[in-house]
Amino acid sequence: MKIELIAPTWIEKVQVKRAKREKVFKIPPLGLLNVAAVTPPDIKVSLTDENVDSIDFDKDVDLVGISTMTSAAPRAYEIARQFRKRGVPVVLGGPHVSALPEEGLQHADAVVVGEAEGVWERLIDDFIHGGKDSLKKIYKNDTLPDLSKIPFPRWDILKKERYVVNKVLHLTRGCPYNCSFCSVTQLFGRKIRSRPVDKVVDFIKENIGKGLSGRFFVFLDDNIMGNRKYAKELFHALIPLKIIWMSQSSINAAYDKELLDLAAKSGCKALFVGIESISEGALKEVGKTQNRVEFYEEAIKRFHRHGIFIHGAFIFGMDDHDKSIFKTTVDFVNKVKLDGVQYSILTPLPGTRFHKQMEKEGRIIDRDWSNYDCGHVVFRPKKMTPAELDRGMAWAYVKSLSLSSIFRRITGVFSGGRWKYALPLFIFDIYYRRTCSKMKERVDNPMVQEEKKHEIMPVLGNN
Repeated sequence: MKIELIAPTWIEKVQVKRAKREKVFKIPPLGLLNVAAVTPPDIKVSLTDENVDSIDFDKDVDLVGISTMTSAAPRAYEIARQFRKRGVPVVLGGPHVSALPEEGLQHADAVVVGEAEGVWERLIDDFIHGGKDSLKKIYKNDTLPDLSKIPFPRWDILKKERYVVNKVLHLTRGCPYNCSFCSVTQLFGRKIRSRPVDKVVDFIKENIGKGLSGRFFVFLDDNIMGNRKYAKELFHALIPLKIIWMSQSSINAAYDKELLDLAAKSGCKALFVGIESISEGALKEVGKTQNRVEFYEEAIKRFHRHGIFIHGAFIFGMDDHDKSIFKTTVDFVNKVKLDGVQYSILTPLPGTRFHKQMEKEGRIIDRDWSNYDCGHVVFRPKKMTPAELDRGMAWAYVKSLSLSSIFRRITGVFSGGRWKYALPLFIFDIYYRRTCSKMKERVDNPMVQEEKKHEIMPVLGNN
């Protein structure tokens, strides 16, 4: 039996309009690597990541599994349609169809809701014994998987040369917080589940290679320091391995200096941190009350003093935001010398409380899922027009990725002995600047027009 796993990209017309993503920003599809890991060993599994490779629609396979985020859902449905025309059954999974399984079933023979471990094995068993007709419409776990019992991802099916980083894995799942715009708690729960530290250490030992690339791991946890007791035990155990790693964390981890010290000693070099907003009102509005604006600057200094680079993420478009938020945020980014920055537009992703709120208030103005990429305005903001929000986000990128801003922020590397990474950081920023080059066009000609020109578009998946 042969199974093809596919990570879809955007539909073609969308790809043409959007910036080409550099290799450095392409991350292997961890969810599908986890699916491959729980597939019976006697089944041949292949993987196509459409972000780095093209799909062979004539490939000899018995079953196709596609995992999709919301913005790639239209493309996932196109791919499913092509394989089903040949009579190849298709299973859909991932965040989008987990939130909207009935929509997914319009394009697939079965849908996996939530985490795949535990249900994927049952699905395969059903298929082996009865073929397509024996597949249930929806597969879903009754309880969340126990991370102590699931295998580590299968990296052997990756085309490793297509990625700068390929050693990706989860050590924990879940997040104790419940931000209204985030789907993590809906998918993985609010209780943090963790892999046993000894199993993590053994797996990493088995996979440490030579040189920087061989020692570099990316832990794609949503909040690796969310359970501080576990994090401290983990970091302490990683110290002797002398690896280099990066992950995601809440900014309030900086309150715990012992935690930062252990993280640094264990090899942590960079963290993606959801700062979200420098407005207390906006943070309260979306339920991110664990963030304290008055602590931001000190928190970033503490990370830096421990030699940890910070890529800060901000979201624009909250009801508390008016047009002044863009300049105020850019000024803050330069002042605290953030090493990297990501700006997003608040997006009502299916399954989130924010989506339910926008539906209830009648503020959703675009139902084309391909625009739900956190880079386009799909709802009506409160204190600005959609075009002003679109233009403001683009303007913030242009300003923050100007050479003057890059050079100003890069002077922060002299804190915590990070100066030796100044050149790699500069190269990273230049690549990022190139990736976001189309933002200049959006400042003068925003992709989202004024409110009166908006039309409610149908969901592509329902056409």
